Amino acid sequence: MERYDPAEERASRAILRGIRLEARETVSAVRLIPLGGLGEIGKNMLAIDTGDDLLVVDCGLQFPEEEMLGIDLVIPDITYLQENRDRLRGIVITHGHEDHIGAIPYVIPRLKGTPIWATRLAAGLIRVKLREHRLIDDVPLFEYGPGDSIALGGFRVEPFRVNHSIPDSVGLAIRTRLGTIVHTGDFKFDHTPVDGMPADFARLARLGDEGVLALCSDSTYAERPGYTPSEQAVSRALLNVFYEAPGRIIVATFASLIARIQQVIDAAVRTNRKVAIIGRSMEQNVQIASELGYLSAPPGTLVRPEDVTRYHGREIAIITTGSQGEPMSSLARMATREHRLIKIVPGDTVVISATPIPGNETLINRTIDNLFKQGAEVLYSRVSDVHVQGHASQEELKMMLNLVRPKYFVPIHGEYRMLVQHAKLAQAVGMQDEQIFVLEDGEVLEIDERGATVIDQLPINEVYVDGLAVGDVTNVILRDRRQLASDGILVVVFEVDRQSSRLVNEPDILCRGFVYPGNLPTLIAKARDAVAGELRHEFEPHRSEWKTVTNRVREVLGRFIWDQTRQRPMILPIVVEV
Repeated sequence: MERYDPAEERASRAILRGIRLEARETVSAVRLIPLGGLGEIGKNMLAIDTGDDLLVVDCGLQFPEEEMLGIDLVIPDITYLQENRDRLRGIVITHGHEDHIGAIPYVIPRLKGTPIWATRLAAGLIRVKLREHRLIDDVPLFEYGPGDSIALGGFRVEPFRVNHSIPDSVGLAIRTRLGTIVHTGDFKFDHTPVDGMPADFARLARLGDEGVLALCSDSTYAERPGYTPSEQAVSRALLNVFYEAPGRIIVATFASLIARIQQVIDAAVRTNRKVAIIGRSMEQNVQIASELGYLSAPPGTLVRPEDVTRYHGREIAIITTGSQGEPMSSLARMATREHRLIKIVPGDTVVISATPIPGNETLINRTIDNLFKQGAEVLYSRVSDVHVQGHASQEELKMMLNLVRPKYFVPIHGEYRMLVQHAKLAQAVGMQDEQIFVLEDGEVLEIDERGATVIDQLPINEVYVDGLAVGDVTNVILRDRRQLASDGILVVVFEVDRQSSRLVNEPDILCRGFVYPGNLPTLIAKARDAVAGELRHEFEPHRSEWKTVTNRVREVLGRFIWDQTRQRPMILPIVVEV
């Protein structure tokens, strides 16, 4: 059987794509290629390809799932962009959330020279990332906003204002030879937004009147009926909390949720409280948003975290990170009394103003339990109106469809069931099945004068970030880590004579993370005898055969341990020449 070679398959697919394009070169076509964000939450990235030019919308990351042991982040697979680097005209960012900008420092070194266009606040947040990764001088970063029109190769990009949980969020009208593609970004329709700037309904209606080739629309809340509540609902709820809380108030939210931070500051000012910002990412974002004018606080309102203890409970409010229960976040450390500055005491009120990211529920529940154990009153979305989502619910999604009236529709940003529900909404407003495409990452939707069809499936892999390693962690490594976490490790050390290559002493077996309900020393002694017997009677080893010997040791010991314990620890043989 031939061995599967991913690189060879990618090359073959590239050749096939070239043949297909050459055969259709007389036909004007545009291809939509999701590289992340479809069938999942996060890692948002969409490539738009006209054959001559290639444009990318967003460049986000995804937080690791529980079984991705040791992984820090997951980013999109950009192999397709690297293969077509000469046609890549730029990366356009819709807003400054991590699932839309977080992969930039890891992607850009492989796409050197690619310009990035972002709204003013998003550009400020991106600059911080680029400085941290020492890339600030290597990346052409430009700002744009609603009302601008930017030419990127054969594309013309026109941003329009939408509402979301971070200021400066935009959707995009992307002009191509074949027609206009509308990308909503993350959005909702909020008629009373905190910043007083509702979505540009008139612009959307004009686009619909002009004719829209394809609509790519946010699906994150496609399962929820009705409308997403306005941010004003949170303002009222927070103000009530601030009036009624008997002691300190600690509000945990996303560091990028600038609108929520402003609401907390406003409530604190009205109730005569000072505000401390705790958490590195929170402090950075507050500083950037303040410098750019997206966040304001009266002089003297903000105090240093070190000065919190100088104020009585009803005089202080704290804004911190940790709304997702991250083990090393400030809130999680407060909950376990490990934070160096803040110790939870009875009378504290903790507000978790965020919705759990799928997969984080266990961590969040553990943090809430620990806070209650410390005597705090905890308010969270299931028991209080202290958070509303930044994504459109079903009625708003149908409104977007009716305003834009696209020829073709592609639901984006969401797990697969969300995309399907969004497709059903499109059917409900009158679109036909042949106009709606529920895609997965890597599928290539080609649209031309004759229609639209999925023509290809790119091989899309998970790209893991582990410390400084980007893409070096394979599924084999993750499998080994899961095995270590599940059954531990046995290290077999055997000494051999350097001259004769024969066994000198009985092998030694060390175990870590391995559990045996019986007499472990007796089990290890029997395992040592089994390995020694195999080495003594079955082999006359030579240096060139050590790989064969170690594989045989791994096989014999693995079978013995399984027979005795029904466990499969990782087995690591080590040869020491003496």
